[in-house]
Amino acid sequence: MDLLNTLVDKGLRRELPTRAEALAVLATSDDDLLDVVAAAGKVRRHWFGRRVKLNYLVNLKSGLCPEDCSYCSQRLGSKAEILKYTWLKPDAASKAAAAGVAGGAKRVCLVASGRGPTDRDVDRVAGTIKAIKDQNEGVEVCACLGLLSDGQADRLREAGADAYNHNLNTSESTYGDITTTHTYADRVDTVQKAHAAGLSACSGLIAGMGETDEDLVDVVFSLRDLDPDSVPVNFLIPMEGTPLAAEWHLTPQRCLRILAMVRFVCPDVEVRIAGGREVHLRTMQPLALNLANSIFLGDYLTSEGQAGHADLEMIADAGFEVEGAGEVTLPQHRATAGGCGSHEDAGCGSHEGAGCGGHEGAGVCGSAPSAASTPAPVPQADELRRDLVSVRRRGAGTDIAPNA
Repeated sequence: MDLLNTLVDKGLRRELPTRAEALAVLATSDDDLLDVVAAAGKVRRHWFGRRVKLNYLVNLKSGLCPEDCSYCSQRLGSKAEILKYTWLKPDAASKAAAAGVAGGAKRVCLVASGRGPTDRDVDRVAGTIKAIKDQNEGVEVCACLGLLSDGQADRLREAGADAYNHNLNTSESTYGDITTTHTYADRVDTVQKAHAAGLSACSGLIAGMGETDEDLVDVVFSLRDLDPDSVPVNFLIPMEGTPLAAEWHLTPQRCLRILAMVRFVCPDVEVRIAGGREVHLRTMQPLALNLANSIFLGDYLTSEGQAGHADLEMIADAGFEVEGAGEVTLPQHRATAGGCGSHEDAGCGSHEGAGCGGHEGAGVCGSAPSAASTPAPVPQADELRRDLVSVRRRGAGTDIAPNA
């Protein structure tokens, strides 16, 4: 297929596809799916080999959030029967993190519910970062605390944080349909604050909330402009008790096409399969490793994930290897020059005139099929896999050993 040959060529040269090309990936048929995976896999292996980076979540503060994000079980008004607790003490958080590191995790992600941290909260997290790093030499720590105020990113960097996560989640045009208590611009501002402080920016999306193909392409192109080092791709976990509990738009095939599209748009960025892979990719998870070079190990914030040992077996059986603590995740040009996003001299094709159709409105190279403009069909009732959604009852905030 001319489209895939073009996208592979662009990916190897770090050249941005056109929006039409990205939409065409999402519009490919199931008959072409393995060709799409193989093509995106060439780009993934070129920049990241067969390494898989493992990340581990520690939920520092669960539930009780004043924000109304429709996808979230911790939101204001949520009736989801999740664990609710206030800030973990540094030693408890460090103990939880150690379980993930022992399981092979290279990065620990410290997450807290809420609109954003107070200065006192930043001090708490600083103590937790120190405790984790004192007990786990070489581990990366990423903080995810919500919207940042001026100076807070700098303080987290000084405390030893390596990265900051704040997802855009969906396109700017539909953001108000998902959340009303803060804006899309607020989220962009926080990612920019993390960048400015010298933190590695981590920002991604949630697929499966009823968005169109155009929405998915819009948010991925917006992420590319923000230039994060890692892009987590979440697949909505429809938790009972949340407004989106009935949203089951995803199939394993669609999830793979979404991951392929992200890889083509962000060829040399850490693409991470995040929440929902077990629910929506299911037995197709090993194929997704050909597209993403990073996953979360074990459980998520409020839901249970696949057993950690099963993750490790899956990686090995699929012919991949866990990335070691001494290995650098990103390609050298990103690790040393600060990224590949929209910098004019970065050579990524994201500025006007960069190769074939590198700017908005350019035509498609090759015979790309036309893209659909509506959400994927909703699965029938007997296809809804609510049995795969389990509330987390172990790990952080409990006396039960974590899953790692």
